[in-house]
Amino acid sequence: MYVAVKGGEAAIANAHRLLADRRRGDRNLPSITTDQVVEQLGLAVDRVMAEASLYDRALAALAVRQARGDMIEAIFILRAYRTTLPRFGYSEPVDTANMKVERRVSATYKDLPGGQLLGPTFDYTHRLLDPSLISDETVAEPAVKEPGEHVMRVSDILDGEGLIEGDGQMPEGHVMGDLTREPMEFPMARDLRLQALARGDEGFLLALAYSTQRGYGRTHPFVGEVRIGEVEVELDLPELGFAVSLGAIRVTECQMVNQFKGSAKQPPQFTRGYGLVFGQSERKAMSMSLVDRALRTDEFSEDVVAPAQDQEFVISHADNVQATGFVEHLKLPHYVDFQAELDLVRRMRRDYEAAHAGDTVKEQREAAE
Repeated sequence: MYVAVKGGEAAIANAHRLLADRRRGDRNLPSITTDQVVEQLGLAVDRVMAEASLYDRALAALAVRQARGDMIEAIFILRAYRTTLPRFGYSEPVDTANMKVERRVSATYKDLPGGQLLGPTFDYTHRLLDPSLISDETVAEPAVKEPGEHVMRVSDILDGEGLIEGDGQMPEGHVMGDLTREPMEFPMARDLRLQALARGDEGFLLALAYSTQRGYGRTHPFVGEVRIGEVEVELDLPELGFAVSLGAIRVTECQMVNQFKGSAKQPPQFTRGYGLVFGQSERKAMSMSLVDRALRTDEFSEDVVAPAQDQEFVISHADNVQATGFVEHLKLPHYVDFQAELDLVRRMRRDYEAAHAGDTVKEQREAAE
């Protein structure tokens, strides 16, 4: 590390002070608070929670503030904190069918039981800069529909006709893995792949999802449903003999419906791609569901012809914390390695020049003639 350089320790300490100074900014302006980040930069908070695998809005907001808005740095900070926390157990699978829906849209059916709920979204905005946001103008109260009865999934409509594969079926006897406690091994089962995708980098997954739509992989997707809302998290307590609620969390769920022409073992039907993400993050959930379906090549006897279908390529490079560490470690001192390569290149250059010295003299003579 640079602390080994002469004066390095004092320089690093000053670098910390300089970072704190830049983070604080103009002292004539009020300091941004964690509560303000939670309430007004909620989508940034949601992304940090999702990719750090820790659902805590206040801590995620603190990480965003500490990182000066650098999302990957904030994710790194929060995930590092997560590793210090004890684990008391595993919660029961969340039942998204019983979600208290705040937003729900489908591209497959116009008229849905429970209706389409547009909710808070940029989808219908003009994507033009809004000068009114420069000042703190009064915001009108919205017309809000309180979450009512639970609404059925769109995929259940197709399932009722037997036209879509089963929901989340795993091989008999399969034990769910834990990506945070087990080393990665390939081939990887779908439950572990979904864990990796859920905390994978949004931009990387978006690019892969886009590639599948441009022909780099087998996909003809429809958004069966995107829904956002709160779900109960329950923990089974053996001493009580039943599960108790730990509270509710907001999640985004997406089910992509994909056409499948069938095989020797399976009839023609629709297949699923699945995405589930902390907070409100439709782009991530949709990208995750597209990549999930692309990775299911073995299940449907499909050839791996594109990056998005190669699970080792996708999973090994989806984690932005690992990617950041590997790329940014190049900033650390590599003096010994570089000096060795510098010496090697110099010797190779001398050998090259010696070998071509005669050619140079010959070229000079020919030019003179």
